[in-house]
Amino acid sequence: MEQYAMVIDLNRCVGCHACAVACRAEWQIPVKEGFRRNWVRRLGPARTNSGMSYTFYPGLCNHCDSPPCVDVCPADTVKKTFTCKETGKTKVMEVAATYKDPFTGAVLIDKERCLGCGACADACPYGARYVNPDLADDNSEGKADKCTFCMPRVEAGLQPACVQTCISDARIFGRKDDPEVAKYLKNGAIRLESAHVKIGPNVYYYGKAKDLELLDRLETPQEMPEASLIGKRALFARVGKTIKKGVGIAGIMGLAGSVLGSGEGDDSEG
Repeated sequence: MEQYAMVIDLNRCVGCHACAVACRAEWQIPVKEGFRRNWVRRLGPARTNSGMSYTFYPGLCNHCDSPPCVDVCPADTVKKTFTCKETGKTKVMEVAATYKDPFTGAVLIDKERCLGCGACADACPYGARYVNPDLADDNSEGKADKCTFCMPRVEAGLQPACVQTCISDARIFGRKDDPEVAKYLKNGAIRLESAHVKIGPNVYYYGKAKDLELLDRLETPQEMPEASLIGKRALFARVGKTIKKGVGIAGIMGLAGSVLGSGEGDDSEG
C-alpha cells in the first residue's frame, strides 16, 4: 500500500496563510519566531526561463522516503508494533523517538521519549523541525515538533487541518495511489530534490513551468546538513542521558570515545 503524500497546486494557492493558522490552532504551536509546522513564503516577482513568476512556497515536513532525522535520533530504541488501519496487518520494528510508520509513511515523534536535543532538526535539509520549549519535562528542555500529516485526524477519517481549511482547495492529500493524488503525480508534480539532496520528499508541487522553476531555484536544498555538527548534538544528548542514569565518569568517557571513534562529532575532513 502506497504511503500518504500531499500535493500543493500552485495554480490555486493564493498565499492567504489559512493553512498555517489552522495548523497552529490544531496543534497549539507557540506564537514565536521559528516555531511552525507549516508555512507560506512569497516568491517573486522574478524572471525565469519561462517568463516572470510570482508564486508561493507552502512548506511542511516532507515525510521523506529516507528521512535523515530518523537516523540521527540518539534516544534508546524500543520495539513498537505498527498496524495498518486498512488491512489489519502488523509489523514490529525497533524505533528511536523519531520513526517512520511503515504503513502510512508518516514520520512521527514519540514525545515521551524525545530528548529534545535538536539533532533531528539539524539533520533536516528542509528546516521542517524545531524544538518546542513549551513541551519541556524532567528529561528535556523541550521536545522536537513538526508536521505529522495530522495523522490523528486522518485515522479518524478526517483531512489534515491545513487541507480542510484551504480556501482554494490547493492542497490534495491521500495515498499516492489515490486517483486525485496519482493524477497530479502523473501530470508533472515535482519534488524539491537536488543532486545532493535525494531523500524522497512526499510533498509535491504542481503549477506553471515558470512557478515551478522559481520554487525549485529558491527553495530546493542543495546540500545535506553537516554530519559532524549533528553528531555533536547527538553526543551531548547521549552524555546527558547517561549522567541522569547515574553512570560514573568512566562510563561517560567510554560513551564519548565510542561515539567520536565512530566519526560522530569529528570536525576533521576526509
